[in-house]
Amino acid sequence: MTSITTARVHDLPGPLRPRAWLTRALVDRAVAGLPVRVLYPDGEVRGVGGPDDPAVRIVRPASFFDHLGRNPKMGLGEAYMAGDWTVAEGTDLGELLTPFAARLPTLLPRPLTRLRGVVDQRIPRRLRNTVSGARANVSAHYDLSNDLFARFLDPTMSYSSALFDGAPPYAGQSLEEAQRRKIDRILDLAGVTEGTRLLEIGTGWGALAIAAARRGAQVTGVTLSHEQLGFAKSWVAEADLDDRVDLRLQDYRSVRGEYDAIVSVEMIEAVGEEYWPEYFSTLDRLLAPGGRIAVQAILMDHDRLLATRNSFSWIQKYIFPGGLIPSRQAIEESLAANTRLRIVADDRFGPHYAETLRRWRQRFDEQWPRIRPLGFDETFRRMWELYLAYSEAGFASGYLDVGQLQLTRGPE
Repeated sequence: MTSITTARVHDLPGPLRPRAWLTRALVDRAVAGLPVRVLYPDGEVRGVGGPDDPAVRIVRPASFFDHLGRNPKMGLGEAYMAGDWTVAEGTDLGELLTPFAARLPTLLPRPLTRLRGVVDQRIPRRLRNTVSGARANVSAHYDLSNDLFARFLDPTMSYSSALFDGAPPYAGQSLEEAQRRKIDRILDLAGVTEGTRLLEIGTGWGALAIAAARRGAQVTGVTLSHEQLGFAKSWVAEADLDDRVDLRLQDYRSVRGEYDAIVSVEMIEAVGEEYWPEYFSTLDRLLAPGGRIAVQAILMDHDRLLATRNSFSWIQKYIFPGGLIPSRQAIEESLAANTRLRIVADDRFGPHYAETLRRWRQRFDEQWPRIRPLGFDETFRRMWELYLAYSEAGFASGYLDVGQLQLTRGPE
C-alpha cells in the first residue's frame, strides 16, 4: 500500500493542496487490489491489472486530483467532463468502471467513510419534489429533446430496462423485442386485459399506453414532461387509439378517480424520499377494490440507501435532479406506514439493465455526429457517456438492481 507520506505527487505543480495530496494516495490505495491499471503521463502505472485488463489514462493529473480533492462526490465525474481522465486505447468505459462499482462500499478506508459528513454536500432544497419542483426536475432531463432520445433509444422509445429472453449472453437479441417483452410482462403483472381501467404514472413517450390500449384497456396516462406528452399524443393519434388513451400533463398527486390497475415504470426514482408516503398513499387511494399495481423500480441495498440518501451526487447535479433510488426495505416500510398495500411479487433482472445501458451507450456514441447538431457540445457528450457507463457498471456489478414489483391491497 502506498502511504500518504510517500505518495508521488511531483505531477502536482506548485504548492500542494492538502486534499489533492491525500487524494492521490487514496486513489493509488483504491486501485491496489483491483484488476485495472491507472496510467500516468510520466509512464508510471498503478493497479494490479494486466495488459488485457481495463486501463484509465490520467491526462491532467493536477486538475484531476484537484477535482477529487475539492469534492470527492462530484470530482470524478466533473474531471471526466473536463477531459482530465479518459480510458486507454482498447478499454471500454463501462468495463473499466465495473470493478470500482463492485467494491464501492470498501474503496476508502473505514475511518475516512466516517468523515462523509465533512465532505458531502447536502442536497439543495430547490431540488425538493414539490409540485413545482418535480415539474422542473423532470423537465431538466426529459425535456432536453425528443430527437436526442430518438437517436439512441429503440423504436419503442422505452427509457427503462428491457427484459431479454433467458440468461446472458443477450448479443443476438433485439432490444426492441426485449422492451416489448418488458411492457407485456408488467401489463400482465397488473392484470391488464379487455376493459381494464388503467392508470400509468409516468407515461414516457407512450409505448406502454398504446400496448395496453391494444389489449382493450381504457388508459389514463400522466407525465410532467411537455416533450414526452406531445410525442406520445401524436403516436396515440397515429395508432388511432384516441378513444382509449387519455394522456395528461399532470402530477400524480392530483389524479382523481378509481382504477383497476396502476402501472409505473421507473418513475419512483424521481419521487424523492420525502414524498414516498404521498406517492404510495396516492396509489392506495386510486386503486379499485381487487385491483393490482405493478411498479418497475431501480433498487439498491438498504444500507447503501441509508449511507447516501442525504448527500448530493454527481448524478443528481447533472443528470437526474431530485432523484433517489429506493431499497425494497424502504418501499415496504413506507407501504406499511401509509397504506394497506403490500408487495406480493418481486421479479429482479439487474443484468438485463446492464445490457440495455450498454446498447444505449453504443448507440449514443454511434449517433453523436447526428446528436451534436441538435445543440449539444463535447462536455455534454462526455457527461452522458459517463452517466450511461456509470449506470451500466452499477447493474453489471450488482451494486444496483431492477425489479418489477406487484402490489395488492391487504385485508381491510
